[in-house]
Amino acid sequence: MSPTVRTFARLLLALSCGISGIATATAADITIYRCTDASGALTLQNAPCPKGMKQEARTMQGVNSVPMAPGQTGTAPPPATAPAAPAPATTPTTDVVTPPAVPSPDTRRLPPPVMFQCTTYDKGRYVTEDPEPASRCVALQTIGLDGNPQSGAGQACEVVRDVCARVPDGALCDAWKQRRDETEVAFRFARPENAEKNRAEYERVARIVAESSCGP
Repeated sequence: MSPTVRTFARLLLALSCGISGIATATAADITIYRCTDASGALTLQNAPCPKGMKQEARTMQGVNSVPMAPGQTGTAPPPATAPAAPAPATTPTTDVVTPPAVPSPDTRRLPPPVMFQCTTYDKGRYVTEDPEPASRCVALQTIGLDGNPQSGAGQACEVVRDVCARVPDGALCDAWKQRRDETEVAFRFARPENAEKNRAEYERVARIVAESSCGP
């Protein structure tokens, strides 16, 4: 079916339905006008075409309608309303006692022991648990009796102590993790004769970090 024919059929159906809504007992003829303008555009209407348009008229028989009975309306009756359900019975409420919050394992962990940051005479740095600064003997150059360094006899050294300071509480975990990493390197790259001793030291430091507030 072409678009023009379909449009025509739809218009006829709409006009037929519109007229069927009029409460009359007799049918009236319907005239449909087919209007075409200069560009070929088609219009279907129930009034004569405007001047200048090509017009074709077709008369159709109207549709009978049945008058409604007195008191009858065209609207459907409202749906019946279901009776409201009775309100559920209420039960007396009791006070709910919330048990005290149990602290998580992390809140019960203690901070790790104190640590000390030390600096050697040659600007090296390390951390240690020993509060007593370490001492070391720094070799001295000796000279001979004639003042010639090359003819110096014997060896001499100067005892110097490292400079140490307590690690602040806010940096304590970082210091212990640094100590753990240092002992792990010493254990994994130790000579066979030192492997067991270095392993035990690494496990001790790692356990302190894991079981303190620095742990996961």
